[in-house]
Amino acid sequence: METKNRAKLILQDGSVFYGYSFGARKDVSGEAVFNTGMVGYPESMTDPSYKDQILVFTYPLIGNYGVPEPELRDGLETNFESSNIHLKGIIVSEYSENYSHWTASRSLHDWMKENKIPGITGIDTRSLAKHLRENGDMPAMIVNSNETEFYNPNDYNLVEKVSCTDVAEYGTGNKKVILVDCGCKNSIIHNLIKRNVSVKRVPWDYDFTKEEFDGVLISNGPGDPKKCKKTIENIKKAMDMKKPVFGICFGNQIIALAAGAQTYKLKYGHRSQNQPCIDQETKKCLITSQNHSFAVKRKTLPSGWKKWFINANDNTIEGIMHESLPFMSVQFHPEATPGPSDTCYIFDKFVRLL
Repeated sequence: METKNRAKLILQDGSVFYGYSFGARKDVSGEAVFNTGMVGYPESMTDPSYKDQILVFTYPLIGNYGVPEPELRDGLETNFESSNIHLKGIIVSEYSENYSHWTASRSLHDWMKENKIPGITGIDTRSLAKHLRENGDMPAMIVNSNETEFYNPNDYNLVEKVSCTDVAEYGTGNKKVILVDCGCKNSIIHNLIKRNVSVKRVPWDYDFTKEEFDGVLISNGPGDPKKCKKTIENIKKAMDMKKPVFGICFGNQIIALAAGAQTYKLKYGHRSQNQPCIDQETKKCLITSQNHSFAVKRKTLPSGWKKWFINANDNTIEGIMHESLPFMSVQFHPEATPGPSDTCYIFDKFVRLL
């Protein structure tokens, strides 16, 4: 890495944290959020759900296993969750200049520099995470040379920035699933193909309801779900058809809104690989991977719907299910990547409904 250059993180409330630049030397603004996961920075950085956010990694050492080369399976990359880095920048306590892993082809610094993504190392991320917990996620800027304006990505429809623009098809299974791409992770598609399902991936505002299909999956994605009015309208029409509908993360919020419930922004969201969720049917506690800013309002679920999963930490809704129709969704990521695969069985549950 080049000679250390000073950089700083400025939060909208006036707080300033000083450190050293790595990756691209660039001034950016986005929403400062934190993730408490211990591994998985290549997957997290390429997750479209982090669109326009500045991600604080609370694990003290980041970069120690480098970055792998992309590998293709089913026509999609497997080491990354999309083909781009979607966040604005990252903040770490200690960036590891020396990396070692048998799959690594380059350093995190070089990968970020190549993709024009700035980072700051040497910041007290424990203090920063505590500040965000107490005051909430907020707009921030990474400053290497000149301050810019604070930018709040939640004021915009971020989904239209990360959704596919063309229809694409994957797999050759007998059952056909429409995948509404709100910022879909590659691992969701891999999990469907693995279960012998044919997938038709469509843009967030695409009206698929006049086509032939056996079920619908609404993917993860960034930002405020209420800004995706066309997606909500299409899911309402799909539910009127009474065909199986399944939502993951952002998709959970879209299904709730289509059903008539309401969503709200969490103070600092859930971003980690160790969120405990309790299945309300079995009372089992499962460890889940999560990345979201919004949640479903508990008291707004309409008649005919029930809570499926509850977060054991803060009692928020982590999944909903219709009492008689084949509609279900989860707020966490059953495909994990990164994280535990405790809840992969939910894909099997959805496929059995088709």
